[in-house]
Amino acid sequence: MREVVIERDFTDMTPGSVLIAFGRTRVLCTASVEDSVPRWRRDSGLGWVTAEYSMLPGSTPDRKRRERNGAGGRTKEIERLVGRSLRAVVDMSRMAECSIYLDCDVLQADGGTRTAAITGSWVALHDACERLVAEGRIAANPVVDQCAAVSVGVVDGRAVLDLPYVEDSTAETDMNVVMTGDGRFVEVQGTAEGAPFDRDELDALLDLAIAGCTELFAKQRAAVAAPH
Repeated sequence: MREVVIERDFTDMTPGSVLIAFGRTRVLCTASVEDSVPRWRRDSGLGWVTAEYSMLPGSTPDRKRRERNGAGGRTKEIERLVGRSLRAVVDMSRMAECSIYLDCDVLQADGGTRTAAITGSWVALHDACERLVAEGRIAANPVVDQCAAVSVGVVDGRAVLDLPYVEDSTAETDMNVVMTGDGRFVEVQGTAEGAPFDRDELDALLDLAIAGCTELFAKQRAAVAAPH
């Protein structure tokens, strides 16, 4: 793993705000609360958690243009990934028909932006829900387990964990793994960029991802246990 740093309450305007760093990759994750749910969710007694993602213009060596005409395909795919990853560990019946929006803005990209976004968003979501409980808006924190994600891959014939861009761009196999704190998988996104991988290689990559997520879970627990 690259060095992972989680800084809570990075901004003051939202009930959950985290700056997370995976090495040189830095993502600002904020959790905003609205006292309503999408139309299709109304009168269900259930809340909603969703996500948006963007890479800011200065996040890459060549300026990243803003998506003025709507999110592109890659952006939409990452937004859906972040949203469903966090929903996997939320009891919507505890949310009293409110919505939490997780905004993930990449300040600097060096590989693993989606995995950093998921890992940081969990902390922002946890903090926002804790504050909703403290304010009496909900009775109990709906976040029932942890959620974290990490990348793994095969580079020069060897399995590696948490790939920076220089490794990610040349990987023979590239995989993103999302897990819950109790050891279950939310999503496994794996692609052979060159030669196909076999079952033994897949098992080795998953074992490596489990070790990485275990380390991330410890970082998350330490972050939310600290006073703020």
